[in-house]
Amino acid sequence: MDCDLTSNNFTGELPQTFVNFRKLYYLRLGDNQFTGKIPDFIQNLTNLTTLIIQGSGLQGPIPSGIALLERLNDLRISDINGPESRVPQLNSTNIQTLILRSCNLMGELPGYLANMTSLNIFLGFNKLSGKIPLSYSSLENVEYMYLTGNQLTGAVPDWIQVKVKNADLSYNKFTAGSECHEGSVTSYSATSGLVSCLRSQRCAKSQYNLFINCGGSKAEVGGTTYEDDSVEATPSSFFKSDYWAYSSTSYFADYNVAAVSYKVKNTSTLSMNNAQLYMEARRSAISLTYYGFCLMDGPYNVTLHFAEIMFTGNKSYKSLGRRAFNIYIQGKLVWKDFNIEIEAGGVGKEVMKNFTANVTKGTLEIRFYWAGKGTTFIPDRGVYGPLISAISVYP
Repeated sequence: MDCDLTSNNFTGELPQTFVNFRKLYYLRLGDNQFTGKIPDFIQNLTNLTTLIIQGSGLQGPIPSGIALLERLNDLRISDINGPESRVPQLNSTNIQTLILRSCNLMGELPGYLANMTSLNIFLGFNKLSGKIPLSYSSLENVEYMYLTGNQLTGAVPDWIQVKVKNADLSYNKFTAGSECHEGSVTSYSATSGLVSCLRSQRCAKSQYNLFINCGGSKAEVGGTTYEDDSVEATPSSFFKSDYWAYSSTSYFADYNVAAVSYKVKNTSTLSMNNAQLYMEARRSAISLTYYGFCLMDGPYNVTLHFAEIMFTGNKSYKSLGRRAFNIYIQGKLVWKDFNIEIEAGGVGKEVMKNFTANVTKGTLEIRFYWAGKGTTFIPDRGVYGPLISAISVYP
């Protein structure tokens, strides 16, 4: 038996009657407005193979009784508030996907994960500390390893940089060099929310503006040149141009297609002015961050250009999708659960949102983050997460 309650805006606590669903093997609770803690009776659902609690409204900590779910092969819990806790003990040896993101986890990485050699792991955006255990070298053949946004220290192990296909270790406290390395393994450090390798960038001259056609080719709009951003991203990538860069984190866990694109193209005619900025866009499964560097210090206007080009405007099933993500500028949350379609008044319509930012030490950071909200299967699997059409930065 399976139970998918995703994207229903359910409220209140999870009913105690769930404890009777002993034959339940699939439970998905994402994108709701539940209240209360993740219930302890979850431990009684011992036939579960898939448990997904993302953006559900439920609070932490993750119950220790989750260790009793020994048949799990897919566990995803993310974006829960609550007291700090350690990574829970998991006794299932079948887990292939483990996502415990933004769960307020602290302490060191647990040693038992080294035994899960077929594991894809995402423990990002927590408060984990200490070194990556030596025993984790057994994970060198995993497809994905995301430990970004923690407080991990020590050196980045060579086996991660050489053998793991997609890894993101950025925004930690590793003892690494000051250079930014492009590729599918990112491990730069950050100080006060800014990437240290960009702060050390040697600038031929200072810039006072920045214009990027996100996911698209070079475009001329009203005398302004929007720079090309058409390089395809990977599930973990860092790309650097002359005066800006982007990093993209994570993969679409429900979309089992190796050649998934992190750029999208509009499939219908757009009628807005400057349509060339909205024909294509860049997206990410979890976190997409743009950096401007070599900027003159001082106050700036930041205009973010959006258009929802992946949903349809008719009355079909494909029109029922809902995208929501958070926007951060210089590390500060400026918009929670931003919905392009709502703000634009429909699909295929442009909307521009204006913000201000103060640049110090020449660096600007704009981050888009998916906190588990919105649909994930409409019009197709893997249609969710942040999406941005263009960026304009000027004094």
